[in-house]
Amino acid sequence: MTQLQPAEITGIVDETARLTTEHYVFPEIGARLAGLLADRLAAGHYHRAEDAETLGRLVTEDLQSLNGDRHLRLKFHPYEVPAEADGAVREEMTRAAAGSLGGVPLIERLAGGVVRIELAPILFPLDMTADTLTAALNLVARAEALVLDLRACVGGHPDTVSFISSYLFDEPTHLNTLRDREDDGGQQFWSLAHVPGARFGGRKPLAVLISRATFSGGEELAYDLQQLGRGLVYGERSGGGANPRQGFTLHPHLEATIPVARSVNPVSSTNWEGVGITPDVETDPALALDAAHRALLAEIVRTGGSALSVQEAREALDGAALTAADPAVRL
Repeated sequence: MTQLQPAEITGIVDETARLTTEHYVFPEIGARLAGLLADRLAAGHYHRAEDAETLGRLVTEDLQSLNGDRHLRLKFHPYEVPAEADGAVREEMTRAAAGSLGGVPLIERLAGGVVRIELAPILFPLDMTADTLTAALNLVARAEALVLDLRACVGGHPDTVSFISSYLFDEPTHLNTLRDREDDGGQQFWSLAHVPGARFGGRKPLAVLISRATFSGGEELAYDLQQLGRGLVYGERSGGGANPRQGFTLHPHLEATIPVARSVNPVSSTNWEGVGITPDVETDPALALDAAHRALLAEIVRTGGSALSVQEAREALDGAALTAADPAVRL
């Protein structure tokens, strides 16, 4: 990789400071961070960096030093990224979508008519994944109970959160509001009145799995469902990133990612920024599927379902291997 020149470093850091001042959702903190970057630049701290990766790490450490906002960073990309706004993340998501079946890498039927759907690594924008999600959510609509596996979901788009949630509620439901630094009213996100195909619906049992890797848009989906009482969350405390970001390419390998809004949940009136989501049932993420499956089986036995599912649920609770999937419906 080409060595960075002193003037190049100065320009990148100055522009990062300007963008933070002008766009960061918390103006006071943005101004303080810009001052910190200017001081560190004048002291020669960043000129120690010989390459873009090192500069990104040094600047990110300072950007996150005041409030720990993990969306606020000077992100290094090993490949050259487009110059347009959000071009880097768009290119990154396009590659990730191609390698993950559009963000739905796994659907499996477990004992008792319980179905697990894994959403990872990202809840991609709907123009990338709407067809995949529609097919997947229609496929699981007939399940007796559903496990939404977000343990490896590290981000996502709020419109995609709304789209997925629409299959899990019967009526339009207020999920979240995004407020930027200038708009106290904010942009509301609701589940949709109409979805393509069949809904799983708002009455059948639902469990959500998370881990410390679960972040950003993945956390929003889990948090919205938890706060609305739609399902129980299993696993460990998540990563704690609630402020959606915008990306600015400052160098062929460096992108300033600046949070430009904050989430406000209609139930809690707050969000999960910096603290993560506390599971309803705390367990090792590797054991979360088994714990959720057992609870859902017990609910199927208690409330009823198809005769086959109830029989399977009873047998599984009596000692069958719970996470053994039916390979005929594993994708």
